[in-house]
Amino acid sequence: MRLIKDIKMIKITNNSGLILEGGGMRGVFTCGVLDCFMDNNIRFPYSIGVSAGACNGLSYVSRQRGRAKFSNIDLLKKYNYIGIKHLIMKGNIMDFDLLFHTFPNEIIPYDYEELAKTEQRFEMVTTSCKTGEACYFEEKHNPERVIDIVKASSSLPFVCPISYVDGEPMLDGGIADSIPIMRARELGYDNNVVVLTRNKGYRKSEKDMKIVNFFYRKYPAIRKAIMMRNKLYNEQISMIEKMEERGEIIVIRPEKPIEVDRMERDTKKLLALYEEGYKIAERILRY
Repeated sequence: MRLIKDIKMIKITNNSGLILEGGGMRGVFTCGVLDCFMDNNIRFPYSIGVSAGACNGLSYVSRQRGRAKFSNIDLLKKYNYIGIKHLIMKGNIMDFDLLFHTFPNEIIPYDYEELAKTEQRFEMVTTSCKTGEACYFEEKHNPERVIDIVKASSSLPFVCPISYVDGEPMLDGGIADSIPIMRARELGYDNNVVVLTRNKGYRKSEKDMKIVNFFYRKYPAIRKAIMMRNKLYNEQISMIEKMEERGEIIVIRPEKPIEVDRMERDTKKLLALYEEGYKIAERILRY
């Protein structure tokens, strides 16, 4: 694959990767970044996404500019697909039937043909309920399996049901590997851009998390992974900041603490965060 573009003196070549953090509705920041990349015809040989990053990354590799924004902002306003009512009625805080079936099949059709023919690699991260470890899936040719994987990657603990990939129980990829920079490096992609959905310096609380006994009784490994999640996340962020300081990676992130919640429904806030992502990416590309 030919040279794509220089970003802050880093040449994106065959060994370049794009790592997309999750963060629920904070992922609209990533939507802005990816739309800016598409507007500038920037393609990475390898991308990997977690949870919301997996959802948004799918539209990036299929080259459907604006699709992720439309899904996360315009259709949220119209269909109100997040909220306690869904948790009460369907046992899921998000309307997965709408998000992963009606949307990609009818309302904003996903371009599976483009996904199948693209030379770009794209992996999505889930967490195995049996082992508590991260699983990395790459699927281009089976639409049903693509949906199974991205749904599992987005299945938040406690407020979403367990999902299944190839018959195996899975939950949100962010439990075991929120920012899979090391996965990219293990595959030989050591010239990376990381898109985060929190400002620099952000850390999660590491207070002991207690899980009610009836949650995941069959899966002690996932219970342990959930309890360790915040500590692991903070370690990953510290590692990324050190790599950034050494000039080993480029990090694109919000510049200030954001007011958008994981389950945010205020579309004005979401649009502002999308626009921030676009502008920051645009500024980096023009560096």
